[in-house]
Amino acid sequence: MRWGVVTFPGSLDDHDTVYALGQVLGESVVSLWHKDRSLQGVDCVVLPGGFSYGDYLRPGAIARFAPIMESIQRFAAEGGLVFGICNGFQVLCEARLLPGALVANRSLSFVCERVSVRVEETESPFTRLGAKGDVLRVPIKHGAGCYVADATTLRALEDGGQVVLRYVDPAGRATEDANPNGSQNNIAGIVNERRNVFGMMPHPEHACDKLVGGEDGAVLFRSVKASVQAGRPAQSAPVAPGP
Repeated sequence: MRWGVVTFPGSLDDHDTVYALGQVLGESVVSLWHKDRSLQGVDCVVLPGGFSYGDYLRPGAIARFAPIMESIQRFAAEGGLVFGICNGFQVLCEARLLPGALVANRSLSFVCERVSVRVEETESPFTRLGAKGDVLRVPIKHGAGCYVADATTLRALEDGGQVVLRYVDPAGRATEDANPNGSQNNIAGIVNERRNVFGMMPHPEHACDKLVGGEDGAVLFRSVKASVQAGRPAQSAPVAPGP
């Protein structure tokens, strides 16, 4: 398959993602510039971590208006796979491709550590090779990673199986102490209703190689590849582009 990794001004994990996909996992990867209109025929677009446009106004607020986002919104509406990591998750929420928002951490401090997340759902192209209850060790590094949404949205996410990753302790328990940023319901990653757009705060691209601390993040990228190879069907109505 063919991956596309977007670079915004201020991105800092774009090259790491290209390296993890291309050099570690042996995938075909192209770099996409924020002013591009073409997605170059990719099967999955990755919005990487970093500080797009310096996080001015709030994280992701300016990146949401980048020219390439118009193409990504059309791509998502047509069923294309979109994978947002950290700042990419923030951008997807700002673009209304995912519900809710990411706000300042509960501690009001930047957090950088390795955390445990539990696979909650495998009925998604991003987790299909995992098993419910699997605990993955992946790093986080963010100052605004606290996921919030109104009660109705939270209930819909939980009832619809759209919460696919949750912060837990090493034993797999979703405790308050295991929540590194105060996210509601310990949410670490969600998908949209159609399950073709995915956002997560932890960094799987930094957990694909034993030499840098583990390979748990690779299962998410390999799940995408398996989904593309299997000709993943759309699972519900298309998602309309944001305004």
